[in-house]
Amino acid sequence: MSAHHKKRLVLMRHAKADWPGGVADHERPLEERGHREAPLAGKWLLKHNIVPDFILCSSSLRTRQTCTWVCSELGEKAPTPKLEDGLYGASALRMLAVINHVPDTVTTLMVISHMPGVQDLAMHLASRDSNHDAYMDAATRFPTSGLTVLETEKPWAELDGQDARLTHFKVPRAH
Repeated sequence: MSAHHKKRLVLMRHAKADWPGGVADHERPLEERGHREAPLAGKWLLKHNIVPDFILCSSSLRTRQTCTWVCSELGEKAPTPKLEDGLYGASALRMLAVINHVPDTVTTLMVISHMPGVQDLAMHLASRDSNHDAYMDAATRFPTSGLTVLETEKPWAELDGQDARLTHFKVPRAH
């Protein structure tokens, strides 16, 4: 594989979470809508042939549950997710530091995490030649289950700022 092989980064905000009383933020589960919508993200990824070969997932319950639904839709194509404590409540730059350590053999990386980090990171990485509509959508609203797809030719370790083309922004919803 050449150093100039295109890589894809999928940044996903967890699905809709519940706010049960007396439950720590880290342990908040998905609510009913979240359980319905999280699998739709996996379906969308398959339909667009954007199948991650590595998934980094925040260690919170709602991101783990989201990840389980996405992987169940990806079926045998799903990689074994890696739980990453450092993604919980992480800023964009903290998330980027985690991504910078991903091995270069990974060609499609999915990160399932939280606001505002996922949106801030998408905006930080998006290059000037990004898809305008997708960029504007990601910039103005990044609801639960929101997915941003970015493409880059840089190694993960060199990913920095404005060096990935934002190609898609999708919020999978049940109709």
